[in-house]
Amino acid sequence: MGRWTDGLLAWGRARPWAVDGLLLAVAVGVALWGVHTDPYEAERQWWAYALALAGALPLWWRRRAPWAVMLACTVPVATLSVVAHFAMPQVQVTMVIAIYTLADRGRDWQRALLLGFAVFGNIFGTHSFGGALFSLLVSVGSFVFGSLVRELRRLAGVEAERARQAGLRAASDAARAVAEERARIAREMHDILAHAVSLMVVQAEAGPLVVHRDPERAIRAFDAIADSGRDAMVQLRRVLGVLKQDDAAPALAPQPRLAELAGVLQRVRDSGVAVDAEIAEAGPAEVQAAAYRIVQEALTNVVKHAGARHVTVRVAVRGDRLAVEVADDGAGPAPAPAGAGIDGRSGGRGLLSIRERAAACGGTAETGPRPDRPGYLVAAVLPLHA
Repeated sequence: MGRWTDGLLAWGRARPWAVDGLLLAVAVGVALWGVHTDPYEAERQWWAYALALAGALPLWWRRRAPWAVMLACTVPVATLSVVAHFAMPQVQVTMVIAIYTLADRGRDWQRALLLGFAVFGNIFGTHSFGGALFSLLVSVGSFVFGSLVRELRRLAGVEAERARQAGLRAASDAARAVAEERARIAREMHDILAHAVSLMVVQAEAGPLVVHRDPERAIRAFDAIADSGRDAMVQLRRVLGVLKQDDAAPALAPQPRLAELAGVLQRVRDSGVAVDAEIAEAGPAEVQAAAYRIVQEALTNVVKHAGARHVTVRVAVRGDRLAVEVADDGAGPAPAPAGAGIDGRSGGRGLLSIRERAAACGGTAETGPRPDRPGYLVAAVLPLHA
């Protein structure tokens, strides 16, 4: 039964002209039948049929002009009621439809005026108490039913708008998540390639200088180049593997751990920079990944820009935070020329990446010259708990 009713309602919503035609036919039929069955045969004249028909025909335009249709129906119906009251049907279908339509689709002032007129007219224009009560029930009931349909339509519109807004928010959240993940993967690829290529360039530049006087050192340099390339390839495969999976969530993206810093430190040592390190492998995955990349980027800057001979790496737990420090004895980043990158070095964004990674975890990062001795310091503090 429910399915049949839903189907009928859907059919009516898709064909409003058919519904209006059916209502018009019923109203015309009932109005003409009331005149035809008039017990006072003398009043059954052509003008009575004409008034009954004139009162029903405007219903065809009820959706487009409910107020005008209400007036157009009221005049002939009221006239027929005055001059041939017994020719009126027991239930004036024409007025029921007109009142319902205006209550549903009319403006507020029109609806208020209609309700007042219906109550006043039925009380003072009906010959008996029973007739007045019945007319009130019919007219006011039609008004209430139309108002209920109006409210239901309004609520349906509100729900539809909420659903639309929810859809827009969901689409916006999805787009923002995609953009954030792309930016994160871009940072990952930058850090991987910048670190590996920097070490490879340093080793490649040192190799020809020592190949004749120290062949063993040259061999170690070339081995370091190969190790750096292989490690970069492995990490890039991890990153690109996520991009190939359409249903991969951000949580499945590769997250390096602090335990993997040993390989990074060894490759820096192989480049000729002495490294003193103390690494506390603590914290959730996202914090360890941020700490790993901060250390990696800081060491990349040391190899590329500092000209340092010694670097100290400390990753330690201090209360509810993870402290990361990378200090070297080099000259630090060179002053930025015109058109330099956003971190003060031409074309680079390493220091900005360090600050972004710390901020993404709810932490902070500071970079600058060491206060106690020559060199450069990268220090970050990351919360261990959300």
